[in-house]
Amino acid sequence: MPPMLDVSAEVRAEIGEEEATRLLAGENAPGTYDCTSCRTPGDTGQERTSTVLFVSDETAVLAFAHATCIPSQVVPVSEEQLQGAVRSITADDAAGGTASALVDGAREAGTAAAPRQAVLGITCGLVLVEGTLRPALVVEPTGAISRPGSTADGDDFLPLMIEQGFMPQLDLAVPPPALSGWSVLLAMGQLHAVLQPSSGGPAVSWWQAHQPLQVSDGWRSAVNRTNEVYVYAAPADSIGRQPREDLMRDALERAAARGLLVGATMPLSGT
Repeated sequence: MPPMLDVSAEVRAEIGEEEATRLLAGENAPGTYDCTSCRTPGDTGQERTSTVLFVSDETAVLAFAHATCIPSQVVPVSEEQLQGAVRSITADDAAGGTASALVDGAREAGTAAAPRQAVLGITCGLVLVEGTLRPALVVEPTGAISRPGSTADGDDFLPLMIEQGFMPQLDLAVPPPALSGWSVLLAMGQLHAVLQPSSGGPAVSWWQAHQPLQVSDGWRSAVNRTNEVYVYAAPADSIGRQPREDLMRDALERAAARGLLVGATMPLSGT
């Protein structure tokens, strides 16, 4: 019986039709595996399984995941990350499984691709919504953002975010609405980017980390339960760098009360 594999068009394009055919026929597919997303065992003969291709400039590694965790996709990573994963997988294969990286918490600046390049701060944290801890990202520019082409002073960050589909967040007790086409990209347990849809093509990076960011075990555990991330955004100097999650929530609530907070719920993309 052939394995229950999902091979997306983008993975097929990378590995070629011949290799994809062999995979689907079961020639090169594992019977059992450790899911590259949730790190629990899977069985290609018993459950839908996604093929996940990690690619760098020089190397590609094919991994497997429960289809209920993530879809089949290509995940770009650095060569250093991929070589580390190969060493980890090789070592773990000797013990009978496949490996995934453990993670910790983080904040970093990256580049926003739209509406124009700007430096954004991103903070990973957990927020209590409807009695459950939810994984969240808080986006705050390091300075005012002007509308492209504008010569006037002022900060257009919130209007621009609303035009992208984010909605005013007046109450943190209410989940932000889903934003179609957007997603949060994790690869091997690290935060890489926030992706937005592009016209007629694959998703592009709206924000991308200069270097992949660690996220905490609690954040990772929470996102694995829901495969969703709450993304909040506020203008410069609305939130600030907060050393604890309770202080971050207080800052978010103050921004919401002042009408300075927008939010969206995005699915997890990657691992």
